Amino acid sequence: MLQVTMMAPAVSDGSNCPADVLIVEDDPIIAIDFEDRLLGFGVKSVRTVGSVAQALTAIAADAPEFALLDVGLSRENSFAVAERLAALKIPFVFVTGYGADARIPPEFAGQPRLQKPCSSDALEAALQVRAAD
Repeated sequence: MLQVTMMAPAVSDGSNCPADVLIVEDDPIIAIDFEDRLLGFGVKSVRTVGSVAQALTAIAADAPEFALLDVGLSRENSFAVAERLAALKIPFVFVTGYGADARIPPEFAGQPRLQKPCSSDALEAALQVRAAD
């Protein structure tokens, strides 16, 4: 008999979660996955954009408390967004499928990174690090 195990979304009490998270991700499936998991952790508002221009506009309109930045967007990278977030002292994590091969500028070498695909535990840990800052 075949047994099927469903992965339940991670659920947290949200006590250490930011209220508003900006996801900068050009792959809609990955963005939806991140959004679902963040909401499951207790994040109140998740906004998703797919380009640097959209991200900078979203930050100018309403600065998030935390951001997930895909390093490699379609034809650009997210470093201009990282610079803006750093200037505003908004914590963020780079997300990349390239692992150690991702070319991160020296000024962001110490910035936390999540490897795609990332586990719910790793994603939640990134939010907890933000809460400790």
